[in-house]
Amino acid sequence: MAQVLVDRRDVDFVLHEQLKIEKISEHEKFAEFTRKTVDLILSEARNLAIKEMLPTLKLSDEQGCTFEKGQVKVPDSFHKLYHLFREGEWIAMCDTPEFGGQGMPTTVAMAAMNYFNAANFPFTLNAILTHGAGKLVEKFGTDAQKKVFLKKMYTGQWGGTMLLTEPEAGSDVGALTTTAVKNDDGTYSISGNKIFISSGDSDLVENTIHPVLARIEGAPAGTSGISLFLVPKIRVNDDGSLGAANDVVCTGIEEKMGLHGSATCSLTLGGKGQCRGTLLGEVNKGMRAMFVMMNDARLNVGAQAMGCASASFMNALNYARERVQGRNLQATGKDAPGVPIIQHPDVRRMLLTMKAYTEGIRSILYYTGYCEDMIRISADAGEKARYQGLIDVLIPIAKGYASDRAFDVCNMGVQLYGGYGYTKEYPQEQLLRDCKITHIYEGTNGIQAMDLLGRKLGLNGGQAFKDLLDEMTRCVSGTQATGGLEGAASSLAHAIGILSEVAQHLEAASRSAKMMDAFAAAYPFMDVTGDTILAWMLLWRASVAARKLEDGAKKSDVPFYEGQIKSARFFINAMLPVTVGKMSAILTDEGTVMDISDEAFGGK
Repeated sequence: MAQVLVDRRDVDFVLHEQLKIEKISEHEKFAEFTRKTVDLILSEARNLAIKEMLPTLKLSDEQGCTFEKGQVKVPDSFHKLYHLFREGEWIAMCDTPEFGGQGMPTTVAMAAMNYFNAANFPFTLNAILTHGAGKLVEKFGTDAQKKVFLKKMYTGQWGGTMLLTEPEAGSDVGALTTTAVKNDDGTYSISGNKIFISSGDSDLVENTIHPVLARIEGAPAGTSGISLFLVPKIRVNDDGSLGAANDVVCTGIEEKMGLHGSATCSLTLGGKGQCRGTLLGEVNKGMRAMFVMMNDARLNVGAQAMGCASASFMNALNYARERVQGRNLQATGKDAPGVPIIQHPDVRRMLLTMKAYTEGIRSILYYTGYCEDMIRISADAGEKARYQGLIDVLIPIAKGYASDRAFDVCNMGVQLYGGYGYTKEYPQEQLLRDCKITHIYEGTNGIQAMDLLGRKLGLNGGQAFKDLLDEMTRCVSGTQATGGLEGAASSLAHAIGILSEVAQHLEAASRSAKMMDAFAAAYPFMDVTGDTILAWMLLWRASVAARKLEDGAKKSDVPFYEGQIKSARFFINAMLPVTVGKMSAILTDEGTVMDISDEAFGGK
């Protein structure tokens, strides 16, 4: 039976064979999440995604969101979905049951979200933002704030957002102009305008809770003077009941290239002087608090992109097996029959590229979730710090690199369908359009590259990046004796060595007179780092598969395991050499990007 949205066999492979996730259940915190339980959770997620969510993908894209008389309305089909999502307690999968969560491992939640994002990520975005806003309340809120807000957010009764961006302060958050003035009752009067707010208003929920970045009067300029406030659309009484409107007004929604099912709002706060909020966390430490949500959000953006890629690949694979066109290139005679296009070399090249990227990205994201689970169960401070360092380095890869490659997969997904892929008759063009936003929001991919170079390379004195290189090297060492993978292991070892050299070179340059040239190479550096990590994940997969074959795998599993080995060989032998060439180019210190004058770009 053909798979749709996500290859369940591959999900099971990563969870149970690559990461051995069931070992987590040996810890008291996750004792109930045995393999049987995990499989049941994923079956429920898969059923919801395929039977309920997927049929709404095209409908919600065509209907879109509307803005009428100051009210945002989401696609009609989303109301039933949201009820099912709430009923299944999918919003706060990893959080404490005390506040409406399920307490499951992050790795398992990543797998469930793989299905949801593949089925309809514009819808799923509502739940992700609500959870992220709730996480801020959980981590930085007072006991009173938690009591009033948290359970209603984690259960989806109330929605949540993130209010950072302003018309004149996009990625430069420190330039924001939204103000906060303290009132006698301890609340703050909030005044300002925010734009590009995903799910900023909606008829899905009875109230929307906005974490808002603003500057208290007299606070320092820049990010050091920003505080975080909790601002509900409708005021909330101490007992959790709803009060009067809070002077948070949606002034319009954006008409976008994709993501039509998600309302992107412009909001005015305090237009009538009546917007009230409460401080969330400490004064002037709003950016530090918001980054807790943003790092979680960036991992989720990578997961959104992977969902699009996963669906596009599954669609393309099924189509290529069914679409008959052209003769086999080796066929002779005018009467040779047509063949499924999967037999054509260039189609196979595209499919294998899509396969390698999709599988490698899945492992990167699940592994990042696995590191989070290790922190949650470890009692050793040093081990916790090590895993946190790995997460911090991986976040710009999981968001920036993963979304870049996922978009490439969606692009090939359109190409493989030919002219049909360019039409709305098939889902490929929507997946491509929807995927594009993952390059842009929660920090553009250029910002992710700058974060990798400017912050993550030097994190913990460079130890975090070194730990990542050590993890890759350990995998290579364990694979060099595996039959059939010796060459791939040797090639990856070579790439890791050069990547280490490039990292040291750029880190030093970023602290020298060549700083601007170094940051001009930040994006290529993110690319080559991502390629190397992807190669590591594919080799890790292949080594597991090779051992399974050596041990006498079931006949039905043999093609899958062989496919893992082929993915690794293809990427490492055919694509990683190009990556090594890019590394060599970075080491040349080519300075043209900064040397060219503004006028020399032309246009005058």
